[in-house]
Amino acid sequence: MSGPRTRLVVGPEEVSIPAGHALRRLPLVAGVIGALGIAGVLALGSGQPQQMYAAWLVAFLFFLSLALGSLYFVLIHYSVQAGWGIAVRRLAEIGASTIPLFALLFVPIVLGMRSLYPWTVPGAADHDPLLRWKAPFLNPGFFLTRAGLYFAIWSILALVWARASRRQDATGDLAISERLRRFSGPALLLLALTQTFASFDWIMSLTPAWYSTIFGVYFFAGAFVSAAALLSLVVVLLRGAGLLREVIGVGHLHDLGKLVFAFSCFWAYIAFSQFFLIWYGNIPEETIWYRARQDGSWKTASVILAVGHFIVPFFFFMGRTMKRRPFTLALGAAWVLLMHLLDIHWLVMPTLRKGVATPSPLEIVALLGVGGIVVAAVGWMMRRQPLVPLKYPRLPESLSMGEA
Repeated sequence: MSGPRTRLVVGPEEVSIPAGHALRRLPLVAGVIGALGIAGVLALGSGQPQQMYAAWLVAFLFFLSLALGSLYFVLIHYSVQAGWGIAVRRLAEIGASTIPLFALLFVPIVLGMRSLYPWTVPGAADHDPLLRWKAPFLNPGFFLTRAGLYFAIWSILALVWARASRRQDATGDLAISERLRRFSGPALLLLALTQTFASFDWIMSLTPAWYSTIFGVYFFAGAFVSAAALLSLVVVLLRGAGLLREVIGVGHLHDLGKLVFAFSCFWAYIAFSQFFLIWYGNIPEETIWYRARQDGSWKTASVILAVGHFIVPFFFFMGRTMKRRPFTLALGAAWVLLMHLLDIHWLVMPTLRKGVATPSPLEIVALLGVGGIVVAAVGWMMRRQPLVPLKYPRLPESLSMGEA
């Protein structure tokens, strides 16, 4: 830990990645890993297209949820005017700025629509009254139109907030942060609405007969807690690499840990609410989804998810010390990210691979492919800007909270 700070102002050179630092090679290293991962997907998936597209969908949704969770973090902090998070907000802005890249990463899902989504197969609705009733919404043309709208809205929100924040670094114009604060509320509503429908489209419609009105909130909870965990892990790694030590202190680590703790509880509340209402109602159209997740080794995966995504983080992050030590915070954050990956795997795969929960090599290389590309983009953006909003008017307040 760094000692108590005697000043509340930092310069650009203190919050930027210096020349020659190992992190400047991150875009190249991650890009190579991403390219090898994509090559592995093509090689392993050539004879099993459905599993290839499903593995890509899991990787896509996992990293997209981190980007969307980062965008939520940025907008919420502007909206509520939280002081503590200013020191880490630029990192969230960088994570959210990867969202336009996901429009490109969505292309394999478009190519594999007929392998993933049964309602896209021609004639699928001919003998299914439910699919005929849902056809005005569940049809390929409208599906792709909505996807384009989602990416457009998310990209505009992410880039407008990130670029305005960087512009304030250059000009010091206080009106910029005030405008962003004023519009952050409507932006949050727009983000929540589009993210909810995207989760319906890309996950729920894998089982078109199933429905849950709480599913959008469930996906949000997982995205936000995983983004908070990612921020915690990145902050600890940056401090370990000798960066941001004069900016991010134990108080910020503690606040990030509290956020992970709180939203682990929220995720569990939403997950249990969805399960309990469906179990109590016992309607076949609803229970079929959970029935698939109780077959074979998926039942074990369901238990691991319940214990690992809630009970373990609940007791781990409950203590004050665990949130204030970099090693234990990073360890807990990495665990939450692993459980979120299991959650995405659990949401997608039982529909397409019945009874077998064990991840395949194809899923691993898909994660490397998508993750490598996204991390390369993050590394490239980190090299081009300060890692802290230098001229945000309340930055000194945030710095003062580092030793709280």
